[in-house]
Amino acid sequence: MIGYWDDPEKTAEAVDEGGWMHTGDLATIDEEGYCNIVGRIKDMVIRGGENVFPREIEEYLFRHPKIEDVSVIGVPDPKFGEEICAWVKLRAGEWSSHEEIVSFCRGQIAHYKIPRYVKFVDSFPMTVTGKIQKFEMRKAMIAELSLVEAKTA
Repeated sequence: MIGYWDDPEKTAEAVDEGGWMHTGDLATIDEEGYCNIVGRIKDMVIRGGENVFPREIEEYLFRHPKIEDVSVIGVPDPKFGEEICAWVKLRAGEWSSHEEIVSFCRGQIAHYKIPRYVKFVDSFPMTVTGKIQKFEMRKAMIAELSLVEAKTA
């Protein structure tokens, strides 16, 4: 890619002086050289100084037999900066609880990656192109839990 059509500002944001395009994707390369996309920089949650990638938690939660779909976000927290919140859509006819989801995670993923909040939903807020609107989820949780976002400036 050489740039965005008629948009030098966007091009400067995405393409560095060396010609490298920065997509915002986060990836790992395994010992065999395979690249795995693990999340997006913008989706990263910083909880108590730890970088947490929601996609990693989502991939783990997809292993739960009752979970059909899941989306993980960060929400404001006065102690840790952000806390982990999972929106969970269960398979038809299933029932679960916050404790069941948290117990499923204990001892399997790092303690700071275990969702503090679990919200069971029938659907996620979506764009017209079918992408989950995590900013809407965050806004809804801030209102529902009466959370306060810290002022940074």
